[in-house]
Amino acid sequence: MTDPKILPDVETLAARISDGAKLAIFKDNGVAMEATRALIRRGARDLHIVTVPTSAFQAELMVAAGIVGTIETSGVTMWELGQASAFVRAVRTGAVRILDSTCPAIYSQIQAGEKGIPFIPIRGLIGSDILTVRDDYKVIDNPFGPNDEADPIVALPAIRPDVALFHAPKADRAGNVFVGGQLELKTIAHAALKSYVTVEEIVEDSLMEDEGSGGVTIPAMYITGIALAPKGAWPLPMPGYYPGDIDYLVRYCQAARSEQGLAAWLASEGLGPRAAPQGGSRMRTAAE
Repeated sequence: MTDPKILPDVETLAARISDGAKLAIFKDNGVAMEATRALIRRGARDLHIVTVPTSAFQAELMVAAGIVGTIETSGVTMWELGQASAFVRAVRTGAVRILDSTCPAIYSQIQAGEKGIPFIPIRGLIGSDILTVRDDYKVIDNPFGPNDEADPIVALPAIRPDVALFHAPKADRAGNVFVGGQLELKTIAHAALKSYVTVEEIVEDSLMEDEGSGGVTIPAMYITGIALAPKGAWPLPMPGYYPGDIDYLVRYCQAARSEQGLAAWLASEGLGPRAAPQGGSRMRTAAE
C-alpha cells in the first residue's frame, strides 16, 4: 500500500513549501537540487535558508535566482572552483540578509530543535566576532560553574525549521526514507516541522523491517512528503548512483562572475528571469 506522503512529482512537492518558510538544507550528499530548481520555477519568494551547516551550489543557485530573503550559514562557497559569485554580490549589496554563524553553532541549534528545548549552550564562540553581529546569541554565566569566579558560556536559540528539504537514495511505499551514512539528516528531520524529500527510487520492501537498512532510515512519522526524482541531486554527486558534473559547475561559475552572464545562464536553464531580491535590512557580517 502506498502512503499518501508519496507525491506525484517534484513540482507538487515544491508547491507545498510556502513563501517565507524557514528552510533547512544539507551540505553535501543529500542535496535536493531538482527540488531547488522546482522552487525557482514556481517563483518561491523570501525564503529563510538555514544551511546545515554550510552549502555550495544549492544556496548559491537560490540566491542567484532571487528567491532568498535571509540566509543563516557558516559558509557558502563553490569549493575548489572558487567563490560563490551570486552569494558574494548579495552580501556586498545587502540584497540578502545574512546571519553569520559557525558549523558547531548551527549543529547545536538544530540539535536543540530536535530535543524540543528553547536554547543550547556552547563555549566555542567566546571571544569571536560572531557575538558582535548576532544579538540573539547570549553570553550567560554557567549556573553550574564555580562559585568564586565567572564562567561565561553562550546560549544559542534552538532552530526549528518550518521545512527540511533534502535528497536521499530511496524511500519505501510506507513513507520511510533511507539515508545511509548521512545520519545528520535524521537530526534535521526530527527538528523540522515538516520534511520534504526527493529520492532516487521508491522500493516495495519495507526499509524499517530490513536489518541492513532499518538503523539508517528515517521513519515515516518524520516525513511529510516524498517525490521520486532520479538524478535529483545533479549536478552534485549521489554516491552509489552518479558522480558530480564538474564541467557543468565550472560553466556556471564562469557565467556567474557577472550579472549579465548570470542572467543569461539562468534563462538558458529555464530558471529566469530573476525574481526581485527579497532582502530587507541587512545584518552586518563578521568579516566586516
